[in-house]
Amino acid sequence: MEVALEMQSIAGNRICKRKFIEDKKRQGLFKCGLGAFATHEESSYMTEPQNRRTVLKSIFDGVLDDVKASAGQAVGKAMDVLVTGGQGQAEHDLICLSHLRWDFVFQRPQHLMTRFARSRRVYYFEEPVFASGATPALHHRKTPQGPVIVVPHLPSGMKPADVRSVLEALFEQMLEDEGIKDMTLWYYTPMALEFTRHLEPAAVVFDCMDELSAFKNAPPDLVRLEAELMKRADVVFTGGHSLYEAKKHRHANIHPVPSSIDRDHFASARVMTAEPADQAAIPRPRIGFFGVLDERFDVELIKQSSLLRPDWHFVLIGPIVKIHADDLPQGPNIHYLGQKDYKVLPSYLTGWEAAILPFARNESTRFISPTKTPEYLAAGRPVVSTSITDVVRPYGELGLVKVADEPEAFVAAIAAAIRDFRPDSPWMKKVDRFLRRGSWDETQKTMAALEQAFVTQSRRAAKEAWNESKQPYAAASFSMMESLR
Repeated sequence: MEVALEMQSIAGNRICKRKFIEDKKRQGLFKCGLGAFATHEESSYMTEPQNRRTVLKSIFDGVLDDVKASAGQAVGKAMDVLVTGGQGQAEHDLICLSHLRWDFVFQRPQHLMTRFARSRRVYYFEEPVFASGATPALHHRKTPQGPVIVVPHLPSGMKPADVRSVLEALFEQMLEDEGIKDMTLWYYTPMALEFTRHLEPAAVVFDCMDELSAFKNAPPDLVRLEAELMKRADVVFTGGHSLYEAKKHRHANIHPVPSSIDRDHFASARVMTAEPADQAAIPRPRIGFFGVLDERFDVELIKQSSLLRPDWHFVLIGPIVKIHADDLPQGPNIHYLGQKDYKVLPSYLTGWEAAILPFARNESTRFISPTKTPEYLAAGRPVVSTSITDVVRPYGELGLVKVADEPEAFVAAIAAAIRDFRPDSPWMKKVDRFLRRGSWDETQKTMAALEQAFVTQSRRAAKEAWNESKQPYAAASFSMMESLR
């Protein structure tokens, strides 16, 4: 027996569809009959009496004699599950679907999920790893920060349709094995919709931290899937104000949430004296950068700057991604130190005379909001950046960061920043006042509140509507059941 339940979400104003298949016993997830209607996995709320009547008829047909005694209790239990999430808990599990590896550069997703994991279970579901002869499976590991990292391992050479099917099955198996019944799906990549769109979570959050479609090697289906995710999402965040301005017309519940700062962590650079060995031998003055070296990195700017100031030494920290190492500028005063652990970044910053944001001006950087801007400032380093919109506003306009694009102007700005820097300067005091405005803790709390507001509003609306019309159905009288035959 197949029972299709369709409802309109009052708070989210979106149509949700859920299908219950007769092979529930084979899946080991559900039970047949009215008892299934009372379980969390199959509970739903139908605002129209005729919808309730249709579903009740489908459920009770053929099993009426066995369920008369418990009809009212089962329906009531189903509605209680919907309203309270099954246990009356305020928060539920969070599954983050990300295109970024957890062990890659520690950035926005890691900062947020680490903090969410303090009060709820968090699963960080990565993109699959392909290997010849691999058996499809999920590899789990618990991080010291709290989130559980889940990595699908799949055999090489699979067709895209088969990849989607296997990922869907593995994801469903994870939900069953981990006992995940009530959850928020938190997307960083719209590509994950291909194996999760059939689910009906308590909330769908899209944290749009970048314009991924503008990045090198972006999947061809990304634009289409992002449009679908925008329609499905209950709450949307953007990683900066420029991205918010570009997307605010696409969703009614969208909020600009720029990346924040772990102030104490980076402020430790102001008092450190010891330096890492691989940097200590580099002559001074040092001009530093940490981050991903990819298509957003202005190769020509660094090359020309290093030639204009051969007495400066450019220290570049981070992984090389999507570009070839041979394409990066080389010279006696350019030093590539590779990727470093987030924990040790302040020890590198303490040995720089200035920090730079040498981003190219192209489509891939049009909407970026670099997390490293406040991190550099918290470390007490003078900062020079190219004219990235979310750096110019607010940092450039407030005089916290110097902005220049061409090599001559760029090195002149660095020279002025070094010359004018003093730890007790009015500029430093202005930086500290600005950085007191926010932190990753406060940012996560704001995002969690907006997520929970949707869930609470949705459940409250369902409860109110149910209370208004439950009398004929909560009782589930025998005469009504008979009339449904």
